[in-house]
Amino acid sequence: MLHGQRCDFGRNLIDMKLLHRIIACTLLYACAGMAHAVIDPALLSPLAGDDPEARIEAVGKIAALANDDARKVLSALKEDTLYATADGQVLVAEDDKAWDPATGKTSTLPEGIDGITVNNRLRAAVDSALSGLQLLSPDAGQRRTAAAALLKNIDPAQAPLIKLALEKETDPAIKATLTLAAATVNLQSPDAALRRAAVVSLEGSSNASLKPVLEKMMQKGPDGAYLEPDESVRLAAVTTLNKINGRLARTEFVGNLFYGISLGSVLLLAALGLAITFGLMGIINMAHGELLMIGAYTTYVCQTLFRKYVPDAIDFYLMVALPAAFLVAAAVGILLERTVIRWLYGRPLETLLATWGISLVLMQSVRSIFGAQNVEVSNPSWMSGGITVLDNLVLSWNRIVIILFAMCVVAAVWLILNKTRLGLFVRAVTQNRRMADCVGVATGRIDMMTFGLGSGIAGLGGVALSQLGNVGPDLGQAYIVDSFMVVVLGGVGQLAGTVIAALSLGEINKFLEPVAGAVMAKIVILVFIIIFIQKRPQGLFALKGRSVE
Repeated sequence: MLHGQRCDFGRNLIDMKLLHRIIACTLLYACAGMAHAVIDPALLSPLAGDDPEARIEAVGKIAALANDDARKVLSALKEDTLYATADGQVLVAEDDKAWDPATGKTSTLPEGIDGITVNNRLRAAVDSALSGLQLLSPDAGQRRTAAAALLKNIDPAQAPLIKLALEKETDPAIKATLTLAAATVNLQSPDAALRRAAVVSLEGSSNASLKPVLEKMMQKGPDGAYLEPDESVRLAAVTTLNKINGRLARTEFVGNLFYGISLGSVLLLAALGLAITFGLMGIINMAHGELLMIGAYTTYVCQTLFRKYVPDAIDFYLMVALPAAFLVAAAVGILLERTVIRWLYGRPLETLLATWGISLVLMQSVRSIFGAQNVEVSNPSWMSGGITVLDNLVLSWNRIVIILFAMCVVAAVWLILNKTRLGLFVRAVTQNRRMADCVGVATGRIDMMTFGLGSGIAGLGGVALSQLGNVGPDLGQAYIVDSFMVVVLGGVGQLAGTVIAALSLGEINKFLEPVAGAVMAKIVILVFIIIFIQKRPQGLFALKGRSVE
């Protein structure tokens, strides 16, 4: 009996092993079948059809697979290497081979296949899907960039991909962005409760592209009925729209404030040298803009030399360009003062005409040397990019650096004028030229050095301008009028007035531009200055000393 039990147990053990082998073989067969069925043919077949909506929907579903085969199919569709046979089979052409995404097999390219036509709308959907696939990248930086780009230009066809990425995401910041993207997609859901939840979840968004979608919910169709039939969704849309508008208004205000300070800093650098030559010396220098241009072209020359001889140190070319631009512009200014301007003191009309002629000579000289076309001055890598604040406001590094640079230049000029022997002589000559001459001050030499200082500061302004745009022979012409307005508004010879006037004009200009346009803003500012000078000829700050007499 015991022997019989052992036989039965052995037989059962053999049966169990046989069953395990059968199950293992079945699983292997199933896995092999799954390996061959790379992409479901039902997802691929709409790509070969004529229904545009079905094709776009298929792109979104294929992207939601989030694997290399899906990326391969979408890339082939974008690059016009996706073909379809007469029976609707979709193939990817690889040289003279054809890869079947439904089986994963590669075979000879069959005859009689037609290329799948891609229109602009489908191509945009494919581009969006390919960029959306970065949401599943193992690199958090790529996922963050892809999520931010997706939020700016979201496509409802990407809903499956967004859902999949949201389930797998672990980074809280990226997950918040994806949640916002999912809510944006759900605005078009047929479920009213889901639409309302999506609208409520968008209250914290600063995406301006959501405004037309929310505004459309409150519009009426031709039949007089609301396009959004559910009243609770419409009420939620009103609340969300008001919050988005408020957030965008605050962002715009901060942006205008920053760019106004940036423009004011540029005007300050352009006008600071003129405040010395015109404000302290009384010289109407119409060639001041060309001194800015000389500083900008000196920066271009320094950049070119660095690229040619020390390309590895190209990010440091500004460290050489700053003193070089100051010295070159100062040398040109001293040359002009010694040869032309020194003979025209006290004759403002002749000075104006002479310096205007000099400006034409300088512009033509630059055209002869560098050509009439603009030249490009690139920002160093440490000045590229910016700081993102308030979701969609980017404060660029080059403008931040220029603001700080303008503050440093103003501080340096103040120290020179108030804490150095040269500054003491300049103030003495400005207040009472005859008395300064009587006590032994070399007024002619002080005039030369003062004009050279103002010209050198203009050269520094040209370095700053070169970091904001291209450099051309006409660069200085755009700033000469604004520079005179800054000096006259601030008060002739007043450093503090020049700073306040420059920043004020920059802010006024930036806040007026969105309302009145760039040209009208300039006109309004000019009219304001004319009226202001009529009421207060001395400017914001009156000049003190015997020169007032």
